[in-house]
Amino acid sequence: MGFESDETFSQEKDDTPNMQSLVPPSDGFREGGYGWVCVACTFLMNAHTWGINAYLNETQAYGVFLAFYLSSDIFPGTSSLEYAFVGGLSISCAMLIAPLATYLCHRLSHRFVLNVGTLLEALSLIASSFVKANWQLFLSQGACFGFGMGLCFCGSVGITSHWFKKRRSLVNGIASSGSGIGGLVYSLAVGKMIPEFGFPWAMRTLGILCFVINLTCANLLRIPSYSAIAAKASPFRLSIILRLDYLLLLGWAFLSALGYVVLLFSLPSFSIAIGLTQQQGSLASALLNLGQAIGRPAVGLLSDHYGRVHVALIASLLTGILSLVLWTFVESLGLTYFFSIAVGLFAGTLLAAAAPLAAEVVGLQDLGTALGMLWFILCPPTTVAEAIALQLRGSSTESKSYLRVQLFVGFMYIGSALCLAFLWFELRRKRTLALS
Repeated sequence: MGFESDETFSQEKDDTPNMQSLVPPSDGFREGGYGWVCVACTFLMNAHTWGINAYLNETQAYGVFLAFYLSSDIFPGTSSLEYAFVGGLSISCAMLIAPLATYLCHRLSHRFVLNVGTLLEALSLIASSFVKANWQLFLSQGACFGFGMGLCFCGSVGITSHWFKKRRSLVNGIASSGSGIGGLVYSLAVGKMIPEFGFPWAMRTLGILCFVINLTCANLLRIPSYSAIAAKASPFRLSIILRLDYLLLLGWAFLSALGYVVLLFSLPSFSIAIGLTQQQGSLASALLNLGQAIGRPAVGLLSDHYGRVHVALIASLLTGILSLVLWTFVESLGLTYFFSIAVGLFAGTLLAAAAPLAAEVVGLQDLGTALGMLWFILCPPTTVAEAIALQLRGSSTESKSYLRVQLFVGFMYIGSALCLAFLWFELRRKRTLALS
């Protein structure tokens, strides 16, 4: 029923002579091997990029960082909307640099891109401990961290796909679950570090940890030699963006990103709005991260067995339904926690499924270009998503002050599911034509 992991019906012919000689036949492909080291390294890098960013966004929304900034009055006149743009800026900068990161991986090496990204991210966290003005915060915790995260992410996200075929979605799910684990661990650990060591040293410690772990992983990651040669020989084609199946993939990613960032940003403050404490709101966010850590590998495993497009479609649809049917009625602690972990199982499918789905649509040889353009397209929605969430909120006197936010998240995910439904029909049509 589902599409298999080979790309025989979706991959365009390559114009480069002798390209097929660079890729071993399918019966000679060795699944895994050193690829499992790459899975572990990508997992850790996701924990120390997206996982750290999830923690930063959570605390910027309502918690430790915002309380510190306001109580110390180091940024007089800075509004909560401006703080929201710091989190959005980091994600949008990561997306903005994606085409450059992809090009540098293609022309130079993944290792170069990963090492530069590691350096920028560590510098941004350490520099954040010295900020004295809001523009410095935007540059350090926003732009610099985002560029570093983007280089690390774009340099590592496609590597595991070169080592696996049958379990490609599973290993990408395992690797991407690192962001959920990282967000969970650091939301608890740094929350304890700030009272013990103070905000500046907590940030410096975080920067040092990220530097050591990401630097180690960056220099352990590599792709198989035949894939590396093929990547160097294949052209950097932007023409794939004109293909209908790829445009549908971009539509799914665009709408998913809008819904995901708004959900991630809004859940902790929603918890406080319905009467929970700040600590309970933080735990709700931690449970969302836990749900992602469990859900991404599970979605990957199911994708390898039942079809990557099918499972991603169902995950997107379930996220939308949970937001519209369950979240809109949440008013108690228990239901908040249940929703957090339930929606976490499916909401973060984008980061886990993007690489396998892109390989399904364009093939491995164009995977780098496809992913680079996909992440770049996500720059606008990730820039404005948190600001949209703030503007959609009603006043604190309204009984359903988050209703518009909840409806927005639900409809974005349902729209993304529709894009995948059309993508499934398009891939099926192309497969039928290839077999006829």
